[in-house]
Amino acid sequence: MGKSGKSLRILLLSPFFSPNIGGVETHLDDLCTYMKKRGHKIVVFTYQPLTTKQKAERLTVDTSLTVRRIDWPGHNLFPKLERYPLLEFIYLTPTLFVNAFVYSLIHKKEVDIIHAHGLNAAFIAKCISGFFKKRTVVSMHAIYGLDKRLFMAKAVNMIMGSADVVFALAERSKRDLMDAGLSAEKIRTYSQWVDQEKFKPLAVAPCRKELSLTESFIVLFVGRLIEKKGVKILLEVASKVGSDVTFVFVGDGPLANLVKEKAASQKNVVFAGKVSEHEKILYYNAANVVVVPSQYDEGFARVVLEALSCGIPVVAANCGCLPEMIDSSVGFLVDASVENLAAKIEALSKSEELTKLKENCRKYAERNFSEKNAEAIEKAYE
Repeated sequence: MGKSGKSLRILLLSPFFSPNIGGVETHLDDLCTYMKKRGHKIVVFTYQPLTTKQKAERLTVDTSLTVRRIDWPGHNLFPKLERYPLLEFIYLTPTLFVNAFVYSLIHKKEVDIIHAHGLNAAFIAKCISGFFKKRTVVSMHAIYGLDKRLFMAKAVNMIMGSADVVFALAERSKRDLMDAGLSAEKIRTYSQWVDQEKFKPLAVAPCRKELSLTESFIVLFVGRLIEKKGVKILLEVASKVGSDVTFVFVGDGPLANLVKEKAASQKNVVFAGKVSEHEKILYYNAANVVVVPSQYDEGFARVVLEALSCGIPVVAANCGCLPEMIDSSVGFLVDASVENLAAKIEALSKSEELTKLKENCRKYAERNFSEKNAEAIEKAYE
């Protein structure tokens, strides 16, 4: 139960939810798990996976969590629309709005809180809350560069100005929202968390054996296989460093076939594809370093939390939220060009620097990325 002792009924809105793959989706799984443990009930409105081919049941129900997934054109369409905000809005918003509104109309007495994830869901929450007068919390998972996008800034201010609380995942994200005109008092920063009973250090040799990986220096990428995540950059890096450095790609997305082709022709590239959570933890523990070569301002990078919780140092692009997530005790920030990444990885593969950092990673994760971070969200609900 919350601090008030009351079991809350939460309407959670997000275009993306498991089994779609991504940091937001995994965060929402963790959020639902935490709220269920606290005695709250959640109803999720979302789409069938939009960036992977996997499908799920349209309706899944247990005692505390109901997920309603709307059939919608998906695979490879959303990444093409991301650069066109108006088309993306038209694609993601109207159908989700209609379904969530009809549910709210029928069940208005059964909803205490609306929690929207992302700008499109925030617009839907604003409309529903306007009709039914429900407390509204919005979580943002992206940085928009609103100081340079006047029209977008006005839209963000209009959509989120009426929310009771807006969550930003880093100070960089908070500044972005303040550039849109939102008051600092409305915005709260927090960090995601991981289940550190699952994501934890394991012996390297058994992990590599189970995954059939070599004894070489292993660089791991985990995430959506799309260009802005730096997938093409990292493939180029793999062709420039020594063959004794192996690059392993875990994930799915539009560039999956490109990675497969490279893996077939280049001995130091391994395509793992989509893996189970158990296998992902093995891959983290089998790696020497995890690389986050983002080519855009990440709103948050969950892979950093997972890697550090498993005791693995991180090399990350010096952009977006990433400088707030790691420091020199657990990793490196670099300009994520091919040349810089190749030089850094080559140097790390021949030095003892990572051994020293590895000792710090787990304790750093325990201090910064534990389940205690969820308390801020529950407090906002009340």
